[in-house]
Amino acid sequence: MEAPVMLRIGQLSARVGVSTHALRAWESRYGLLSPVRSDGGYRLYGLGDESRIRQMKALLAAGHSAAQAAAAVLAGAPAVSPAAAPAVSPAGRPAPADRAAVLRRRLRAALDDRSEPLAARRLAQAHRELGLGPMVADVLLPYLRELGERWSTGAITVAEEHYASNIVRGWLTAHAQGWGEGGGPMAVLACPLAEQHDIALLAFGLLLRRAGWRIRFLGAQTPLADLASFAAPTVTFVLAATRVGAFSAELGALRALSARARVALAGGGATPPLARRAGPGVQVLPPDLPAAVALLGGSAAAGTADGRGSP
Repeated sequence: MEAPVMLRIGQLSARVGVSTHALRAWESRYGLLSPVRSDGGYRLYGLGDESRIRQMKALLAAGHSAAQAAAAVLAGAPAVSPAAAPAVSPAGRPAPADRAAVLRRRLRAALDDRSEPLAARRLAQAHRELGLGPMVADVLLPYLRELGERWSTGAITVAEEHYASNIVRGWLTAHAQGWGEGGGPMAVLACPLAEQHDIALLAFGLLLRRAGWRIRFLGAQTPLADLASFAAPTVTFVLAATRVGAFSAELGALRALSARARVALAGGGATPPLARRAGPGVQVLPPDLPAAVALLGGSAAAGTADGRGSP
């Protein structure tokens, strides 16, 4: 029987016409590749990996986002159609979604030019015009998704992605001051140990604060077993991860936590099968953050945070 063809990442890159940087990103972010280790410790890729990369390229060329394309390839099904163009009102004025898109493009241009002062003005403008909730949901999160897709396809470097995301993180953090105060319900926000991406969770915390919650933000790479000291019947844990494997690696700790407190899972790694394994009552939050806030519920304190200012 003939041995299967196995390729080093450089060979695979040359064969499919995708940079090694993008291949590594697709492997780490989406689990699109399944390498094996050679006796010397090198990653080796097979024909199945090559086939998935070619499918991914075709879907990207058709206009799908990297996340949509990867999900479709892994599911063995066609990706959903790309989103339609923003609507325009009958009077010809830009619809609110159109305005958010304009503000998002201006923010991208400022960050692509590496102009921190201009980016700060763009962030302030979006906050002033839209208010905190719509700004986070319709400007910052779509921008961060696009930024991640540009990185995962090799359109920008890791350094460029880090620069832009840290500017956005700084703005979000500045508006998180004092968000643990007040009398509303308590939410503890964290990512499991294998998860490095927590900016969307930070943004979600601001929306929860706006709905009257008190926030304890632990952020990325937090061992789930360590959360036991925060557990109480009145506490809700919101745990976010981009991959199911990040939760599965700490499933025992997740089950122990769900037995002591309310647990909600978010991000691409939050799936109904995983939630069922994690324990009865574990919720999966929808990707739409305002809808996720509504699912968790607000409090009597809702409305005390100004949607156009710091919580």
